[in-house]
Parts: sequence; C-alpha cells; structure tokens
Amino acid sequence: MLLQPLNEPVADRAGVRLLLLRDDLTHPELPGNKWRKLKYNLQEARRLGHHTLLTFGGAYSNHLAAVAAAGRLTGLRTIGIVRGQELSQQPLNPTLAQARADGMELQFIDRATYRRKHEPDVLGQLLTTLGPAYVIPEGGSNLLALPGCAELVQELEAAIDFDYLCVACGTGGTLAGLLTGLRGQREALGFAALKGADFLRHDINQLTQQATGTTYTNWSLQTDYHGGGYARLSPELLQFVQAFEQRHQVVLDPIYTSKMLVGILDMLESGYFRRGSTVVAVHTGGLQAWAGFQERVAL
Repeated sequence: MLLQPLNEPVADRAGVRLLLLRDDLTHPELPGNKWRKLKYNLQEARRLGHHTLLTFGGAYSNHLAAVAAAGRLTGLRTIGIVRGQELSQQPLNPTLAQARADGMELQFIDRATYRRKHEPDVLGQLLTTLGPAYVIPEGGSNLLALPGCAELVQELEAAIDFDYLCVACGTGGTLAGLLTGLRGQREALGFAALKGADFLRHDINQLTQQATGTTYTNWSLQTDYHGGGYARLSPELLQFVQAFEQRHQVVLDPIYTSKMLVGILDMLESGYFRRGSTVVAVHTGGLQAWAGFQERVAL
C-alpha cells in the first residue's frame, strides 16, 4: 500500500494532512477497486462451477474492461452486454477493442432493453441465448463486492491513523464496502461521478443493510462535483488533471478520481475537514478511460 502525501496549499491552510492512497498501483491489469470488487465474485463463480462470466456496461466501461482482463487471467470465458445496439455497426472504441482482445464476447442490446437488464425475463432470455453464466451486475456492485473493498480499510488501518476516507462513486459498491470495513467509525465521503446521483444513497444503504444488517450514518454523498455528467470532460477538469500531474506526478482518470479530488480541494477551502485531521483519498484507477478521449486531448 502506497500513501502519497499531497502537498496542496489549500490543505496547509486548513491544517489538514491530505494523503492519496495509490490503489491504482495494486494490480498491473486489474487496478484499484475493480480487482477488489471482482475478487470474491471470481471465487464464487469457481465455487459454483461456472466457466463463464456475464456482465454489463456502457461503451467505455472500466468494469467491462476489468472483467475481460479477469477472464483472460483466470481462464474464464467472458461475455459483455453493451448498452447501445447502434454501437455494433461502428468500429470498436479502444475500451471495447481491448475487451475483445482479452477474449470477451460482446453482445450489443438496445438502450430500452438494457434498462431492463436485471428483470428476470430479460436476464433469462440472455442466459438462454448465450448459455449458463455467473452474472455480475453493472459496475460489479453486489454483496460479494463489499468484502474485497472492506479489506482496503483493514490495510489502511494497519498502516496509519486517519479521520476521513474519500472515494469516487459510480454504482456505490466501493463506498458500501468501505463502510462495512469502517464499522461506523471515522467518516467516509463518496463523490458521485454521475449527474443526478441522489439515488445512490438508497442503493448504498441497501447494500450495507443486506451485508451487515446495519445502515451506517458516518458517511455522506457529495453530488456537486460530477463535472457536467458521467462521461463529460470539461476544459476545466482537463486543466485540473494536467496541473495535478505536474504537481504530484500522478495521472488521474477523467471520470472518477479527478472529480473526487476537485471536490476534496473545494471542501478543504470551505473548511469542511476538521483542523488537525488526516484525509485519505483513494485513487481507484480507471486510467484506461483516457483511451476514449485520446482523439480530443493529450496528456
């Protein structure tokens, strides 16, 4: 575990120690929270005798890329159900091209059907057509994702004393897992990458309730730092990423961790964090997303 100090003037003024947990360095092909969320799902798939993983994602999904890599590394067949039937008529983007290179079979479905992907009739038809498979939800957020993420807390507690733990949120599974690891102690902050992500509060509470029988209160969801939407890369965010790399020699992804750090620095400026406290921000990886922006930007 690498904890990198972030010497930011705004943190100094606030009297706060700010650290970046480099979870993006934990695995060369399955970095950060993706490996943590998949770890026990892969074990369960094996235990149940499955030889195929079936999962869902958008055209630039970090999750699809991670499941494809996991399948190649473990010898499991992988099927990715991709949102947007029209994409099948276009050249594959870098994310999907890499997923296919890793052995993933890509199936494109229309957006209306995709929204119903977890309904029994839709899922049943997919499994009938494609064959038996261990199903992992979009983003990998299910009950078996939580213990892998909770292990991050155990590793962190063994290394350092801290007061706040910050993470970016897509589907909420990583934050839910961190909450089960924190066991109601300290404070966790989730930074939503999606616009209109208030629904995540319910999803996160539901996951922790199912996992532990507890609805935790030591956390908050920050929804003001989505940067215009999930796959939007504003000039301001790009400038932030480039300046951050110059200051700290760390590349941030354009969808998750970059938005979280924008939020943390803003909240430091506004005095949210207690003076004398230690704030740990988790870099969850996701750098493959830059391939989707490569025609527009250069790092």
